[in-house]
Amino acid sequence: MVHGTNLFPVLMDVQAQVAEQAGGLNPLVGILAFLVMLVILVFVHELGHLLVALWVGVRAEEFGIGYPPRMLTLFEHRGVKYTLNWLPLGGFVRFAGEGDDSLYGTGSLAEAPPWRKIPVMAAGPLMNLILAVIIFAILFGVNGYPALRGQLIADVYPGTPAAEAGFVEGDVLLELDGQPMNDRFTGITAIAAENAGQPVAAVVRRDGTETTLTVVPGPLEITRDDGTVQRMDVGLGFSYGPDIELQQLNPFQAVGVAFVHTFELVGAMINGLGQMIGGLFGANDPPPGGIAGPVGIARATGEVINTAGVSGFWNWTAILSINLFLLNLLPIPALDGSHIVFSLIEWVRGKKVPPEKEALVHGIGFATLMGLILLISVSDVWNAINGVPVLGQ
Repeated sequence: MVHGTNLFPVLMDVQAQVAEQAGGLNPLVGILAFLVMLVILVFVHELGHLLVALWVGVRAEEFGIGYPPRMLTLFEHRGVKYTLNWLPLGGFVRFAGEGDDSLYGTGSLAEAPPWRKIPVMAAGPLMNLILAVIIFAILFGVNGYPALRGQLIADVYPGTPAAEAGFVEGDVLLELDGQPMNDRFTGITAIAAENAGQPVAAVVRRDGTETTLTVVPGPLEITRDDGTVQRMDVGLGFSYGPDIELQQLNPFQAVGVAFVHTFELVGAMINGLGQMIGGLFGANDPPPGGIAGPVGIARATGEVINTAGVSGFWNWTAILSINLFLLNLLPIPALDGSHIVFSLIEWVRGKKVPPEKEALVHGIGFATLMGLILLISVSDVWNAINGVPVLGQ
């Protein structure tokens, strides 16, 4: 029985986590960095499957980076061959249970009870999650943690509630209607809408001193630099962006903050996935970004390195590792989540799903995934030819 990891299409709704794209990087550098990153992500994922399999007594025959045909056997240890293969789009662990071995199922994953199968299948995604925490902890420990202190006011538009309340460019909004503005997912627009026509207290820091202003959200009209006019039924009338300060952390603090940061990203990605699914059925507007395949991810890797350097590369690696954690747990045939679902069905029923039926489902799922990756890659190549950046301007 073979378990494999694909570079499954990745959600691209995490653009705020990386720098904006700028030209100038040699495409070969981005491709090389992408392949290095892919090897790291796949190695960690499959190592999780392998280590837990050996721990619970499930025999493995091969640990492969890339897909066959085989390039070479790196080494062999305790009956497991560690191989390098020609197709650099994933990796796999080949468990015992094929050929003559399948007649007995001794130690094979196919014949293992659900309480062994489920930990083995879940171990790969969990290793990706752990890898993300480790990467973020190292980044925060070395570079500091980009703590959000508030929202920096960039422009205050004339004749708006913000201008009448006394906001000025350079103010840092610390608190609005009693809600602190040090949350990356703060909802200033929602607060304004909830308090239309009502005075709202706003705490700002100006020249190092905190000041409380009173603003009344209401209708406004903004004339942009290009002459276009934007009208809103209710709003405040200023543009803003995060006010970031790097905080130095000791190793223990870095681990704790990395853990919290990782699960914040997990929550944001789950929300983005839900919006994407809802967008497909017309329940809501689709989120910005979309999905990307291997070509798009390789280009995005180059964009990140071009603007954020080595730290940006590792930050991007951690983000993609979280993507693999989430996507591989989805109950999509051929992915870990599907294997876990079949194991749970077996556990509840008290008997196995016929192997040929399960194999058919996974086979169809794998072929569908490969077709989806191919279609997305065609779009990625077309965008590359037309010079469309992956992460936006």
